[in-house]
Amino acid sequence: MWCIVGLGNPGRKYDRTRHNAGFMVADELARRWGIDLREDGDCIIAEGSAGTRNVILVEPLTFMNLSGRAVRRVTRYRNITRTALIVVHDDLDIEVGRVKLRIGGSSGGHKGVASIIAETGGEDFIRVKVGVGRDPLIPAERYVLTKFPPAEAAAVAEAIQTAADAVEMIIAEGATQAMNHFNRRSE
Repeated sequence: MWCIVGLGNPGRKYDRTRHNAGFMVADELARRWGIDLREDGDCIIAEGSAGTRNVILVEPLTFMNLSGRAVRRVTRYRNITRTALIVVHDDLDIEVGRVKLRIGGSSGGHKGVASIIAETGGEDFIRVKVGVGRDPLIPAERYVLTKFPPAEAAAVAEAIQTAADAVEMIIAEGATQAMNHFNRRSE
C-alpha cells in the first residue's frame, strides 16, 4: 500500500494558500481516483486504489508544524514503511508552477517535512515539491500563508495537475522513473 500525504493547514482561512499546495494535490488525487476524503481523528483520510495499487491519502489536521504526528499514526497503524510514503508539499525555493521530486534528504527548512522526519524516525521517503516561489519582502512564515494571486492561477492549476501526475507515475513506475521524467521537465 502507498501512503500519499498532502501537507497543509486545516481551516477555511488557509484554503488556496501557498502552504496548502499539498492539500490541493491530495484533493485532486481523490477526485481522479474516485475516493472520498473523511475525517479520522487528527487527519482527513481516503482509501482506495490507483490502478492496481492500494493507496491511502492523508491530509493532517494537526497544522503544518505537527504533521508528523498524524503521519506516524497512519503509517504505524497500517504498517506502511517510509519507502512507500509520498509527501506532497510546498517549496519556497522552486518557482510557482514547477514541480520537483526527491527521495530523502533534509527538511530544507520545511517544518511539516521536519515533523515527519522526527516522528517517523527517518528521511528516506519520497517528496513531491510544488513550487510556490518566494517574495524577498515578506517573511517566509507569512508568505506561505498568502493566497495565490489571479496572475498565478494558471501556473498553480498546472502545477497541481503535474504533481498529481508525478504521484501516479511514482506509484505505477517507481520514484526513479518519475524523477527522471518530471525533474527533467522542470528544468
